[in-house]
Amino acid sequence: MWPWEHVVVGYVGYSLFVRLQWKSTPGPIETLTVVFASLLPDLIDKPLAWEYDVFETGYAIGHSIFFAIPLCIAVGIVTRTLGRTRVGVAFAAGYLLHLPADVIPIYVRRGTLPLERILWPVESAPPDAGVIGFRDQFLTMVGQYRRELLAGDLATVEWAGLGIAVGAFFLWLADGAPLLCEPLQWLRRRIRSGRSSVGGPQAK
Repeated sequence: MWPWEHVVVGYVGYSLFVRLQWKSTPGPIETLTVVFASLLPDLIDKPLAWEYDVFETGYAIGHSIFFAIPLCIAVGIVTRTLGRTRVGVAFAAGYLLHLPADVIPIYVRRGTLPLERILWPVESAPPDAGVIGFRDQFLTMVGQYRRELLAGDLATVEWAGLGIAVGAFFLWLADGAPLLCEPLQWLRRRIRSGRSSVGGPQAK
């Protein structure tokens, strides 16, 4: 699954949970947390495998349930102690939803469930062949996706991902556009404050 698709899945999952559990919407810190956590497994494994040869595959410790679950529990304990329970939930939602999102699309495409992607070190995914470094590999894959998109040659599951992304965009707007709304509100207040000072009473 592509990085932006992981972000979409993580945000939608967290937003729906917040709406059901707390009758609320995600705040900016929670949104930033869920975005970061939804990318974190790849930020751990892909550079270590593609750039530094620590692992033979980009599905290793970061994608392992044996690492992910204790990590999310630890983050949850720390954030709850700090009075930031929702931040811990956002982290867990983003991180844990990343794992099935790397498994289920393969099942849809091929009819096989690659559980080895999330069971390291008990099981390991096949080694990544022909890797040319993290940056170059990422740009190559993005270029391939762009060509397939422009040619209308995406797989069904990728078209579904685009549909979910569109739905997530409208959900984000309905949530008040967190991470975008706050800077705009700050800028609006600054502009109004500046106008008030300019148009205020003149000093004698």
